[in-house]
Amino acid sequence: MSPIPRRSLLKAAAVAGAAAQFSWALGSTNAQAAPRVEAADADPVTLDWLEDGGLGAAPGSTVGVPWPKGAYQEDQTFALTDADGKDVPVQSWPIAYWPDGSLKWTAHAVSSGSGKLTLAAGTTAAPDKKVTVDKSGGTIDISTGVITAQIGKSGSTLVKSVKRGSVEIAKNGRLVLIRQPEIEDEDQGAEKYERFESVIGEVAVEQEGPIRAVVRIDGKHRKGHRSWLPFSIRLYFYAGADSFRMVHTITFDGKQEPGKSSGDFIRGLGVRFSVPMRDAAYDRHIRIGGEGTGLLREAVKGITGLRRDPGAAVQAAQFAGQKLPDPSTWDQRVTTRLQYIPEWGDYTLSQLSADGFGLRKRTKKGHGWIGAGGGRRASGFGYVGGPSGGFSFGLRDFWEKYPAQLDIRDAQTDEAEVTLWLWSPEAQPMDLRFYHDGMGQDTFAEQLEGLNITYEDYEPEFGTPYGIARTSELLFWANESTPTPEKLAEQVAAVRVLPQLAAPPKQLIKAKVFGPGLYSEPDRSTPAKAKIEDHLDFLFTYYKDQVEQRRWYGFWDYGDIMHTYDTARHQWRYDIGGYAWDNSELSPDLWLWFAYLRSGRADIFRFAEAMTRHTGEVDVYHLGQWAGLGTRHGVQHYADSAKQQRIANTTYRRYYYFLTADERVGDLMHANVDSDETFLVLDPIRKIRTDPYTPDRHALSIGFGTDWSGLASAWLTEWERKGPKWEKAKARVLSTMETIAAQPNGFVQGSGLYDLDTGRFAVAASPVVGVSHLSAVFGLNELCAELIDLVDMPKFNEAYFDYCRYFNATKTEQAARYGSNFGSLLLFQGHSRLDAYAAVQTGDETLAKRAWTKFYSSDGYMESSPWKTEPLSGPVTLVPGSEATWISTNDTALYGLAAIENLALLGDKMP
Repeated sequence: MSPIPRRSLLKAAAVAGAAAQFSWALGSTNAQAAPRVEAADADPVTLDWLEDGGLGAAPGSTVGVPWPKGAYQEDQTFALTDADGKDVPVQSWPIAYWPDGSLKWTAHAVSSGSGKLTLAAGTTAAPDKKVTVDKSGGTIDISTGVITAQIGKSGSTLVKSVKRGSVEIAKNGRLVLIRQPEIEDEDQGAEKYERFESVIGEVAVEQEGPIRAVVRIDGKHRKGHRSWLPFSIRLYFYAGADSFRMVHTITFDGKQEPGKSSGDFIRGLGVRFSVPMRDAAYDRHIRIGGEGTGLLREAVKGITGLRRDPGAAVQAAQFAGQKLPDPSTWDQRVTTRLQYIPEWGDYTLSQLSADGFGLRKRTKKGHGWIGAGGGRRASGFGYVGGPSGGFSFGLRDFWEKYPAQLDIRDAQTDEAEVTLWLWSPEAQPMDLRFYHDGMGQDTFAEQLEGLNITYEDYEPEFGTPYGIARTSELLFWANESTPTPEKLAEQVAAVRVLPQLAAPPKQLIKAKVFGPGLYSEPDRSTPAKAKIEDHLDFLFTYYKDQVEQRRWYGFWDYGDIMHTYDTARHQWRYDIGGYAWDNSELSPDLWLWFAYLRSGRADIFRFAEAMTRHTGEVDVYHLGQWAGLGTRHGVQHYADSAKQQRIANTTYRRYYYFLTADERVGDLMHANVDSDETFLVLDPIRKIRTDPYTPDRHALSIGFGTDWSGLASAWLTEWERKGPKWEKAKARVLSTMETIAAQPNGFVQGSGLYDLDTGRFAVAASPVVGVSHLSAVFGLNELCAELIDLVDMPKFNEAYFDYCRYFNATKTEQAARYGSNFGSLLLFQGHSRLDAYAAVQTGDETLAKRAWTKFYSSDGYMESSPWKTEPLSGPVTLVPGSEATWISTNDTALYGLAAIENLALLGDKMP
């Protein structure tokens, strides 16, 4: 990329005018949203569950549904019916608008349903039991019609009480944190711990029913005078449900320094509830999930397997979780000796790796533990209670995000305590220190040398975890009695795979969202198309299998994939600089989401969901000096010194948000609206500049590719959502589009000097060729396809089509158009999708032909590639499995996107 020297600045009079005199809210008279269209055809939409089983035991599900431009206005109401035509109560609200004000995306919440549901314009049916919210007192009281929860407004208790009818099932729900102030790297030393508890800072009711209520609680963990580790909790309640969902986010703001043993090491991180115990000890039931829907099913005081038999019916009833008959009716040889049967009050299941869990129990504190079994992968589910009521609880992705743990304590007393540990206190403390000492890379020159050997862009003090975040999901049920085994299995299933309604691919395509024309349903109607579909299936299956074979799991790692393979070691380069964790490099997130959009496949959705949760939280800073920036690929997700917009790119979050209306992802996207301010803090190309440069808020060097696409995506999303800053965001979209188009070489100019106050690029005095092979591979094509559809700005269209036309052109063609060629470029196969897009938009048949030529025979994957794996086993690899040495994640993401978009755009013009 060629930055514009400050001395060649402002030719702004002709195009930018006196832009600095105007506020951002005024936008531009030359840049307008596309005019309102006539009402479009809006047929009913058939919604279906991603997996079989419908809602099951989950509290509810929320789905995003897109609509064609002009189909419905903001005040439209919707009705939902099941396969028999029966009304299903639904709560609907807008989550995005077309520029003409019509609905683009609507969210719909349901708390019932098992089969396909039909959504159409109509009168909304009222639920038999609705969610109500009372904010008038000292607590926020939420009733689903079945359970009532009291939410704290201050103090340490988030959920003060959960009742079913008049019976209190759980209380004192709070967060717990164990800090270890020093970490021992050897086998000597004393470990000390400090326990912190949640302290509420702010509470907000975000939705109040009638089907769905949402409460957000923000605060920190506190002990004494110290408060740290900010949390953001959302609690979700649905009409008629006996359960609720928690979305739990922490942002790391502790201090851990490489080479030092003292710091803020998290030893345990969890959610804790107290559970009143009212039943006799022999009627108190423990259920802990093992593998699949397997359960440990025991009572605090077991009366099975004794030397004396209370009776087969009594034993069967206890195992089933039913209330036992009065002991006076049992064999009296048991009844008279009940006091001599131990009461087991404490249980712990710990999952310290993705491959093994252990389960143990004891009678009470101060007494020895007894092994109670184990296995590979626990479901993360538990229950404690009895015939008078009980509390079920579960942590999603329990083993995938190890080390995790479930504790039940004091079940033999009047009040049991359950803790769901997101980070098990039995694991090693959370060590986030940078992984090496710098190896003498003190200057930019030395750091560039390091980059040339390990592909890691190192810089002292840049490899910090300060500001990264992680989100977890939990479910809780307030049961009127101990659930049947069948009901418990349903609850386990909901914890493992949260039921999700989905709109079909044909509706997404019809509504023309996420870039009209960029994806189409899989088509195997010709041998050439079928072959590409086979290749796409192969690549997804390979990565899904590699996650398992290579154990890409763990609290901070799950959801990401590796960048490059080491053929000599038969291993991904997990320990080699920029070849390790991928961190969204070249947009595997987009590949996965586009693969889902066209297919509706549940397995692809779940893979993309996990990646979105990871890349949006762990690979991006949410606090500190780099808040709003992401980190380039590396051995640790925050290790590399390249802190850039391209990783924090809102484009990667849009799909999950609009498909599910997930509020946490919505937070992440809104947080990026002012990310242009980050260019004052950090110059992304500081190490390779040849001209002097000091960040100036009126002249910030920002690239038109990876930088602008990330910024514009955040602005577009805020505008579409009509978020708090939507008018500013809209103005930024339009003004930057206009001033990119006004550059002497348009997108080919490469970068421009941006004014934070006006939201405009200064128009350069002279043309520059500043093309990078990376500029368009972080979502630029997908973003521009949306903008061109939304905004009526022919000059921008021409500028982008020109970029598409000439990237894959010959050097002679480039020089003839721009005065010089683009230099040595890469990633031609990935850029074939730009050829395809411009070909359709301009009707250029030559460009259409070139799209397929570059797709089939430039770089990346060829038809002659092996398209198969080879088996691996000992002693060349750690675990048996397979490898495809010819695969790299860069090539996979680019091939996947090019194949999907080329098929959709030019499937009828294949050679």
